[in-house]
Amino acid sequence: MAEIPAIRTEALVKRYGRGGTTALKGLDLAVAAGEVFGFLGPNGAGKSTTIRILLDLIRPTSGTVRVLGVDPRSSADLRAKIGYLAGDFVAAGRQTGRELLTYLGSLRGGVPAQRIDQLAAAWDLDLSKRIGSLSKGNRQKLGVLQAFMHRPPLLILDEPTSGLDPFLQQQFVALVQEAAGEGQTVFMSSHVLSEVQQTCDRVGIIRAGSLVAVEHIDDLRKRALHKIEVHFADDVPALDVAGVSDVVIDGKVLRCKLSGDADALVKALARHHVVDLISEEPELEELFFTYYRGEDA
Repeated sequence: MAEIPAIRTEALVKRYGRGGTTALKGLDLAVAAGEVFGFLGPNGAGKSTTIRILLDLIRPTSGTVRVLGVDPRSSADLRAKIGYLAGDFVAAGRQTGRELLTYLGSLRGGVPAQRIDQLAAAWDLDLSKRIGSLSKGNRQKLGVLQAFMHRPPLLILDEPTSGLDPFLQQQFVALVQEAAGEGQTVFMSSHVLSEVQQTCDRVGIIRAGSLVAVEHIDDLRKRALHKIEVHFADDVPALDVAGVSDVVIDGKVLRCKLSGDADALVKALARHHVVDLISEEPELEELFFTYYRGEDA
């Protein structure tokens, strides 16, 4: 028997008001249990609307939703199985961080104080301070801790590293990788594509309320462009090689972009005396934005 997806939507539509904006246009989405799924798109594409429907914070106009196998509208127990983090985490300012985490832990079946203390120490967060006195970055740290602390089967993260500095973004990546190693499912919207590259198994790209692509991250990497720079001992003639574009030759230096397999380029270069070769790690960003320029991908 096939395993039940952690998240499934079918023909999901959301309209705001009579004759108003259609935020989702028949969204069909399936996220397997145990995978890390990146949900990508610019502001207004429908990411947050999708997440709010999954959490039953808003209701769809039509279509079906299943989260951990159940309809979120009909299961009071579901929320304890989900860790949710918004991009701008908000909590009552008079509470201390410890009071908030202890309270939320009790709602989720109890979280050991040791677990809370370990996470707070790793994130250099003083839980004795009132939330209202914390900076935006420290409030977001608190949001990260409350989402992960009870090791839920499903994590739903909406722009989770908003307000975090690059070092803490790397700590967040490590936390997601740890959760994935423990078999938790992670559904994550993000604008930070390096974060997506390091954590996700698959990505879905949403544009104007429609899912325009679902790809394995390795397949996207293969299609993303490598930037190549080659230094030769002598001047080099122009190269005509499959998969190579944007060739620029400046005396003994050749710069180009490579898509796909490098074999043909390597064989072409082997005919010359290569002094140095630099290949930059491909970024998904350039490929990602082709979906928003209306190009066929």
